[in-house]
Amino acid sequence: MSAAGDLALGGTADRSARTGLGELLLAVLVFAALAALPQLIEGYVVYILPQYMLFGVMAMSLGLLWGSCGVLSFGQAGFFALGGYAIGLVMGREGLPVNPAYLGILCAALACAALAAAIGYFLFSAGVRDSYFVLVTLALSIMVEQIAVSQSEITGGWNGMFINRMSLTFPGFELQLTEDAPIYYLVLAVAALVYLGLRLLQRVRFGKILVGIRENEPRMEALGYAAPLYKTAAFALSGAIAGLAGALYATHAGFVAPSLGGVLFSTEVVVWVAVAGRQSLLAAFLGGVLVSSLSNYLSAVAPSLWQLFMGLLFIVAITVLRGGVAGFLARVVDRRSAVR
Repeated sequence: MSAAGDLALGGTADRSARTGLGELLLAVLVFAALAALPQLIEGYVVYILPQYMLFGVMAMSLGLLWGSCGVLSFGQAGFFALGGYAIGLVMGREGLPVNPAYLGILCAALACAALAAAIGYFLFSAGVRDSYFVLVTLALSIMVEQIAVSQSEITGGWNGMFINRMSLTFPGFELQLTEDAPIYYLVLAVAALVYLGLRLLQRVRFGKILVGIRENEPRMEALGYAAPLYKTAAFALSGAIAGLAGALYATHAGFVAPSLGGVLFSTEVVVWVAVAGRQSLLAAFLGGVLVSSLSNYLSAVAPSLWQLFMGLLFIVAITVLRGGVAGFLARVVDRRSAVR
């Protein structure tokens, strides 16, 4: 390789490292600001923001699958709703030998991971990809919604399932999550841990293989990597994270309904990530928080127009802001660096 080629590769690596460090520093600022918010603002904001942060966690689950692996799923809302029903069923039982909150969270994550692994293995091994995989995952969300409606004696049907807020036991004390501030910080801690865990995963060998599959799957298979197994693992992990977010959402809101797994909500999740930027976990998280709060606000002030606005926002993100807002900003920074 020529000296010029070495210099070019070195410059690319330096820019990538600077971008990664910049996002990490920005993430620290974002989570620090969220941690300080309850000390500055009280009332409804502290109550509702954990729900939006859990939407951000679900968006990160899609960011892992779509951004790192290149697999678009419309089934994240289905896993989200399934996680909510799972913890509701567990916490509704009496006489359990362990804290039902821990058991419910574990069951929610494992059930969603198992379902995603089974579906993913079957589809990816059969060579199903792209639009066909999108249709199957969309059908998954429809099935979750319809099962929740039809099994009304278990799920409550359209009336939904009511769930009490949980309490967490630790050696020597018990943390009651009936107040808004404790559950706010619990959700914030979960969001930060999910972000850090997925960010670390992207930088180890597994994450790099996922990127290789996204960029050139036939070549990765020619090099000996079983692409279907790696994509199945990524899909299972994304399902587990979405189920975890759904379980915490259900206990925070005290309610889970079939619409949480429906087509409309599934589409909204894709819009959040597409608008913010699918190749940045922080952008996906902020998209889940900000775009979902914007859509809820618009649905309140303009019930007949908010879906049109969100659709136009999605079209702009796909056609103009390729790579979302994060991708657009990254290109601006690269151009300025190149000029300098």
